Amino acid sequence: MLTIKNLRKRYGNFQALDGLNLEVADGELFGFVGPNGAGKTTTLKILAGLLVPDEGEVEIGGLDVYSDGKELRRRIGYVPDFFGVYDNLKVSEYMEFFASCYGITGLQARTRCHTLLEQVRLEDKEDFFVDGLSRGMKQRLCLARALIHDPDLLILDEPASGLDPRTRVEYTAILKELRDQGKTLLVSSHILSELSELCTSIGIIEQGRTVLQGSMDQIFARINSSNPLLISIFSQKEKALAILKSHPCVQTIAVQGDEIKLGFLGDRQDEALLLQQLIDADVMVSSFMREKGSLESLFMQITGHEEERAVLKHEMESGI
Repeated sequence: MLTIKNLRKRYGNFQALDGLNLEVADGELFGFVGPNGAGKTTTLKILAGLLVPDEGEVEIGGLDVYSDGKELRRRIGYVPDFFGVYDNLKVSEYMEFFASCYGITGLQARTRCHTLLEQVRLEDKEDFFVDGLSRGMKQRLCLARALIHDPDLLILDEPASGLDPRTRVEYTAILKELRDQGKTLLVSSHILSELSELCTSIGIIEQGRTVLQGSMDQIFARINSSNPLLISIFSQKEKALAILKSHPCVQTIAVQGDEIKLGFLGDRQDEALLLQQLIDADVMVSSFMREKGSLESLFMQITGHEEERAVLKHEMESGI
């Protein structure tokens, strides 16, 4: 569906995008993640045809963003990080205005608009003025507007920003419905806990470059393998530490009571071999497991190395 190759964009002395590469397949709900200033909004504006990059290639459904711009605008729905609504219109008028922009008029327009308002739970607000809607309702209205021409790719920039928890859950449920209907969605968001439940794939960017991309299964496998290994020792702790200090997969060691926390780079086979080595040395191990991780912790490791600093701090405090 979407292919981005070597995308670059500079604002004066600031390099917003520095060779960005990204792939989004048909039918995916793709989470687009990065710290502030990483280049997310710049990327989305280029995809929507609002900005022209300095270099790079962008294809959507086999069409080039630059040479096939008119046709692509019919295939893309864009929900920016600001409302962009017309407050002096009623909800039905607002929807029908945008329908007319795509040549949808009359009964076809009214039917299409009503169906979309039902989909975003605003069917009872058709006669309300837009400026009388809550923030969450305006967000859902913007989503309905972006769907008016039945686009192949829906691009959303921080769609749940500023919403209260209940409204965020309702909005997320609508995105899940669109995903289940086969729509391809590219969603930029800072709410990583929701993305981990919502998305089929995710891409993390930093300083205008892709630093990690994959399916959620691949991402969670990465999360599990990157988390510290926790070992609880019932006896022979000194012997266990001697084994761990000489093990090639052990990067850091922190001790708190009977628990040993390892920065361990090995895979599941390496874990099994380490456990066997401890048992063969008569070390009594009462528990042996990876620390439970999250998308947030992986994000911090990749973009700021916070988890690594926390382990090092733990080591210094424990005197190891």
